[in-house]
Amino acid sequence: MQNSSQANKAVIITGANSGLGYYCAEAIARSAQGWHIIIASRNLLRVEEAVCKMTAETEYPYIEGMALDLASLASVRQFAQNFVAGERPPLQAIVCNAGIQVVSDTLYTEDGFEMTFGVNHLGHFLLINLLLPQLSARARIVFVSSDTHNPDADTGMPYPQYQNAELLAFPTDNDDADIGNTGRRRYTTSKLCNILCAYELSRRLQKQQLTTTVNALTPGLMLDTKLARDYSQAELSALSKAIPPSILEKAVDSKTSGSALARLILDPSLENVTGKYFDGLEEIQSSDESYDEKKATELWESSVRLVKLSPGEATLLR
Repeated sequence: MQNSSQANKAVIITGANSGLGYYCAEAIARSAQGWHIIIASRNLLRVEEAVCKMTAETEYPYIEGMALDLASLASVRQFAQNFVAGERPPLQAIVCNAGIQVVSDTLYTEDGFEMTFGVNHLGHFLLINLLLPQLSARARIVFVSSDTHNPDADTGMPYPQYQNAELLAFPTDNDDADIGNTGRRRYTTSKLCNILCAYELSRRLQKQQLTTTVNALTPGLMLDTKLARDYSQAELSALSKAIPPSILEKAVDSKTSGSALARLILDPSLENVTGKYFDGLEEIQSSDESYDEKKATELWESSVRLVKLSPGEATLLR
């Protein structure tokens, strides 16, 4: 690990070896605010390459890479153990950025969960709960969601379908004739889960009078990311035709969105802002369904069981 003696606070950014997460990390590195930046991702070689590239580009020395596979609960637990065991500044922020969209098949995580829900929600859910005791006062947590969670946003994606967490973890729609549509719906539903989880976490922290804030962000339509890497050319063409022109006109690059994401960690004016949803730099309303506290509670409590949090680890169970 690099010497972090001149950095006084740490931030963990998942999936930050490229795209949105990379540019978020870069913006934090350039902020000159004394951050020890941890790029956490599955492919350690790509993580190390990203660390080298960012260090060279920013001339900022306090950037570290750590292995984290959100499709493996064992990997998430090992990451948390490694973080606690290391000599690092106090943990001041976590950015739950990593995401996946599977449209070619139904895939499963190491623990048997449907891959999109397992990575986008359950992996991050476990990570946050394991690291909550490590967070310093006035820490910030940010979940990267998507306007595809909102039927009113008219993104051209299938509407989310949330019944319960068990059904998302162990789906019964694997024989759907259009697996691509099923995969896209699983993605939009996972993005709804990100916001339900963010709002629920914010409420639970406030009930315990803790000062950690939790917010969510939609980065907008970014055409330069790898999120659609599982699409065939025909599927990409069909998707592009389904996206309304009004959405395409507002497309942004991942560097711009990365700066907006970093702002939720860096901006002093947001120190006490929690339980909110941002579109880039603007605070907006998320979908009506995302404010359903009954669904959020069910998602939280079911997730505790699914990831097998022990009573001692589930500090925000009530």
